[in-house]
Amino acid sequence: MLRIFTALIVFAFTFQIASAAEQLVDVHIHYSHDAWDMLPPDDAVKVLRNAGLKKAFVSSSSDKGTQMLYETAPDLIVPVLRPYRRRGELGTWFRDETVIDLLEERLKTNTYAGIGEFHIFGEDANLPVMRRVVELADQYKIFLHAHSDAEAIEFLFEQDPDVRILWAHSGFDAPEKVARMLAKYPNLTADLAFRSDQASGGKVDAEWRKLFLAFPERIMLGTDTYTPERWYFVEDNANWTRQWLTDLPPEVAVKIARENAINLSNWALKK
Repeated sequence: MLRIFTALIVFAFTFQIASAAEQLVDVHIHYSHDAWDMLPPDDAVKVLRNAGLKKAFVSSSSDKGTQMLYETAPDLIVPVLRPYRRRGELGTWFRDETVIDLLEERLKTNTYAGIGEFHIFGEDANLPVMRRVVELADQYKIFLHAHSDAEAIEFLFEQDPDVRILWAHSGFDAPEKVARMLAKYPNLTADLAFRSDQASGGKVDAEWRKLFLAFPERIMLGTDTYTPERWYFVEDNANWTRQWLTDLPPEVAVKIARENAINLSNWALKK
């Protein structure tokens, strides 16, 4: 009888964790111009829904892709404004002053939760274009989605300690360094897009576990569909993520799975 009771407790606990991670929010989806023909908006939305996503943060090069998905599924899509007109501008956009005109016009016209994902590294974060982007984030009270090294993140917070930054890919840094950055900057959150070092075989890595337990409200999930082919990985990534989330306490799993992203989205969209 005791064994049966214990088994039931274990099953209930496992079910609780699995249920907590059933619906996910993916904060790192791109739907750029080279994906539209291969994957029309209705089909792209179907991919996201089949992955069991409650919300998807979408940006694109150009912004037309984001707007098409948002029009197709406003309940699902959280629009984020990318400062790229087309693929290939990630290394030049921060020296192009016309980018500011683009951002200002789009921000006046449409609703966005953030600006990004953009690429900025080191001292380039102090260039005039990037400084203006930080000002726009403050003006519209939206977040920045920054694909950056730690040095650039520090420069951005020097410009505005109150800006909210979602650190793409957690900077591709080791969890120990990510933890130090999160401890230093209360307005910094991090996504796990295009990372696989946080877990293996359904088990969370020991160092990542320390980070997740120390900062359960600061981590979010992502896929990064930076090429059209990556769209075929969205559902697989979601299923793999659900596996390792079951290795975390349910209250932590549900925050990482969706609550943190929903809170950020609600703050930016004033919900």
